[in-house]
Amino acid sequence: MSVAAAFVRHGKKIVAIGRNYADHAKELNNAVPKEPFFFLKPTTSYVVSGGKVEIPRGIVAHHEVELGLVIGKGGRDIKQADAEAHIAGYALAVDMTARNLQDQVKKKGLPWSAAKGFDTFTPIGSYIPKSSILDPHKLNLSLKINGTVKQNGPTSDMIFRIPRLIEHISSIMTLEEGDLILTGTPSGVGPLTPGDEVECALTDAEGKELASLNFSAVPRDGGYQFTPDL
Repeated sequence: MSVAAAFVRHGKKIVAIGRNYADHAKELNNAVPKEPFFFLKPTTSYVVSGGKVEIPRGIVAHHEVELGLVIGKGGRDIKQADAEAHIAGYALAVDMTARNLQDQVKKKGLPWSAAKGFDTFTPIGSYIPKSSILDPHKLNLSLKINGTVKQNGPTSDMIFRIPRLIEHISSIMTLEEGDLILTGTPSGVGPLTPGDEVECALTDAEGKELASLNFSAVPRDGGYQFTPDL
């Protein structure tokens, strides 16, 4: 199995694009970016479908369903016209965010790696070969909690399309085989609480399901505990 197909075990980094859907930026009262921006998540945050997302004590954990892009051929300074050749495949993913921790450190102008980097904070579906998806900008992402739809939006709403994302990221840091790019989330993000059951789906333009991702939320035993500033 190639490094790309086994990216959950062998990939080196997760590059997550922020605010790539205008409605999501608006719902969090964030400005729509003029160029792509991203943050990094550790690969230790992966949890495969059927697993459990552990919510640390005191944390308000928000779900963000996303199309993940798996790099097949590494490179730096990749031009948009050449980006397609660097894509191996895709995966359905959720970028979990410790929202209250993120809000607190953002107010202080501090980094928010911790808010995105907890163990189990990147639920991930199985690898989808590139040949299975004709156009990644003609898909639909959805997420249900306990059977109720919370997020449902088309990838055509991306502000910056995938070739632009690859160009931008690789102009800053080398992309390597097995790296995952999270391409942003549609509106509807919100909290998960222990006991919740989550179902995500990736469908094509005709409504055919290409991938699913399921997990449950549980309390984390031990570890970090959030203390709000008074």
